[in-house]
Amino acid sequence: MTLQVIARAANGYTEKFGIPRQSGRAVSVVTRIVFEPAFRRPEALRGIEGFSHLWLIWGFSANERSSRKGGSNEKKGSGESTLCTGWSPTVRPPRLGGNTRLGVFATRSPFRPNELGLSSVRLERMEQTAEAGTVLVVSGADLMDGTPIYDIKPYLPYTDIHSDATAGFAEAGSDYRLAVEWEPEAENRLPEAVKRDLQDILAEDPRPAYHNDPGRLYGLSYAGWNIRFRVSGNTLCVTAADRRTNTNPGKH
Repeated sequence: MTLQVIARAANGYTEKFGIPRQSGRAVSVVTRIVFEPAFRRPEALRGIEGFSHLWLIWGFSANERSSRKGGSNEKKGSGESTLCTGWSPTVRPPRLGGNTRLGVFATRSPFRPNELGLSSVRLERMEQTAEAGTVLVVSGADLMDGTPIYDIKPYLPYTDIHSDATAGFAEAGSDYRLAVEWEPEAENRLPEAVKRDLQDILAEDPRPAYHNDPGRLYGLSYAGWNIRFRVSGNTLCVTAADRRTNTNPGKH
């Protein structure tokens, strides 16, 4: 079976570092779902406005393994991909410190046999554009800018919500959040919309779990800005914010 790219994500996540590990966490971040020309058919979206949430099925297109022998290799523009023959049956979840190995099918690791992702997002609105037809505007996506989307399905609360569900090893980190503070110079430089998004993004703690050095300076790129921060205990402090050059975030 050949998967076709039906749309691509457009947002401020220009690199993998900083993207929330799960969908629905950074709810202030907005993503535009821009359909490929062959799928810009208004009738294909008829009735979607009645749903508050959607499922997105998409591809981990930025995996480092995708460019190495034995990995999945998406042909640019075609949507075709090959089965990853070099997959590993176990992975090391970063929230467990990066040392504990668990079965790949018991995790949401991006390094999977077919490198497919599944995300639940809120449908905020539909936009009519001259250049791309109907665009879906969603919140809470955990997709990088340019991510290929293979399918969209409505979220059905009467069957998709399981009140008795358990979360295995992931339960321990479900409530983990950092307090985010700002150095005045960094805070004053950022537009309010970007600062609001970053408040949500940084609270999720983008660092690997085994990083716990309060003297270490981290860098993150978002929406055309380079952000620098440190973490001490449960507090993250943004120390600098500088405008990036030669960037065109969210344009696809």
